[in-house]
Amino acid sequence: MKIILIMGLPGAGKTTLAIELAPLIKAKRLNADEVRKQANDWDFSMEGRKRQAKRMADLAIKLKNEGNFVIADFVCPTPEARKLFPSDYLIWVDTITAGRFEDTNRIFVKPEKYDFRVTSQNAKSWAQEILKDLNKNDLQVG
Repeated sequence: MKIILIMGLPGAGKTTLAIELAPLIKAKRLNADEVRKQANDWDFSMEGRKRQAKRMADLAIKLKNEGNFVIADFVCPTPEARKLFPSDYLIWVDTITAGRFEDTNRIFVKPEKYDFRVTSQNAKSWAQEILKDLNKNDLQVG
């Protein structure tokens, strides 16, 4: 079982892609906004962002340990936040140059390493391409 991280700026299409991809690989989906809502934690300071990355990681690991594939979609804006989240496969949704939150735009660092880069907002098509790539890389999904 694997943990897939779909990351990118707010509004890039992460959640839409996760919704398309999850059923194709029979994955449990973690959405950052839903997790923040459950935790009632809307702190977007650097400390709050680290706490959110750790919270998402803990939930993803729990689901993986229960035998599930996991797809997590969240901004994960810095290399430090990405280090806190143990993904086996990283999808960078690189479809916009700026998101709707200036504070996130200021701290967002493009990932240097990723497994798949999405460059346009066409979730149905990209989900199929990602599925092919996952299977090509022998991640045994779906």
